[in-house]
Amino acid sequence: MTDKTMTPDEVVGRLRSGMTLGIGGWGSRRKPMALVRALLRSEITDLTVISYGGPDVGLLAAAGRIRRLVAPFATLDSIPLEPHFRAARESGAFALTEYDEAMFMWGLHAAANRLPFLPVRAGLGSDVMRVNPELRTVTSPYADGEEFVAVPALRMDAALVHLNRADRLGNGQYLGPDPYFDDLFCEAADTAYLSCEQIVESAELTKSGPPQSLLVSRHSVTGVVESPNGAHFTSCVPDYDRDEAFQKLYATTPWPEFAARFLSGAGEHDYQTAVRTWHEEQQ
Repeated sequence: MTDKTMTPDEVVGRLRSGMTLGIGGWGSRRKPMALVRALLRSEITDLTVISYGGPDVGLLAAAGRIRRLVAPFATLDSIPLEPHFRAARESGAFALTEYDEAMFMWGLHAAANRLPFLPVRAGLGSDVMRVNPELRTVTSPYADGEEFVAVPALRMDAALVHLNRADRLGNGQYLGPDPYFDDLFCEAADTAYLSCEQIVESAELTKSGPPQSLLVSRHSVTGVVESPNGAHFTSCVPDYDRDEAFQKLYATTPWPEFAARFLSGAGEHDYQTAVRTWHEEQQ
C-alpha cells in the first residue's frame, strides 16, 4: 500500500489555475485552512470553488482567486455573513451559483455516484429557480408523475478536507459531532487531499472512535498532510474550538493589513507563530 503523505505546498503544486476546487467543512467549522493558506502562497487563480462557505471562501475572495463560487451560504457562524465574501460580491468580483443546502448536498451525491444529476424536491416554488435559470425540472416516469428539480452533479477537479486523524494510506477519521459531507467531497473529485491534526497508525483509527467515525476511505484520497492546528481559526472539535477572538480580528481588520501580518510568511509555521504572537499581545 502507498504512503500518501505530502506537505501543504506539495498539494498546491498539483493544483492549477482554472480548476474546480471543492473545500470541505461547514461555515467556520473544520475547514482545511492550512491548505487554503498554502493555496494563497501560490499564483493559482481563476478558480471555481464549491463549498459550504466559511473563511475558506473569504480568504480566497479577498485575494481575488475566485472566478465562480458554488455555495448555499458563506458564514463565520458566530458572525452570520462572511465579510470578505460580502465585499467581493458587492463589487462583482466573481460569479455566484447559489443553491439550497439540500440541493447542494444532492449535487455532491450525484457527483460522488458519477450521475449527471439527481432529482430533488428542494427548490421547487422558490427563488432558487429564478436566480439559477439554467436549472431544469424532470418528471417522474412512474404513475405519480411528480415534478422534481434536476440538480446537476457538483463534479470537481480536486477537493481539500480536514479531519481529526488519518493514516498514511489516506483513511481519515472525524471525532467531532458532524461529518460535514467531507466524504462526498472526496468521492466527487478527481483528486482529493486530506489534512489532519495527527497521522497515526491504521490500527489506532479503530481504537479512537466507532466504525462510523472512519469517514474517508483511502480509495478516494490522493494525498495526506499532517497539519496540527490546521483548521485554525475554525473549530476542529474535540481537538480545539473556534478561535473566536482571532476570527473577530479577521472579520474587522482591513484585508491588506491582515494579509501582511498573518499570510505573508513562507509557510504554515510562520502563520501559526504570528497567531501565537498576536494572542500574547492581548494578554
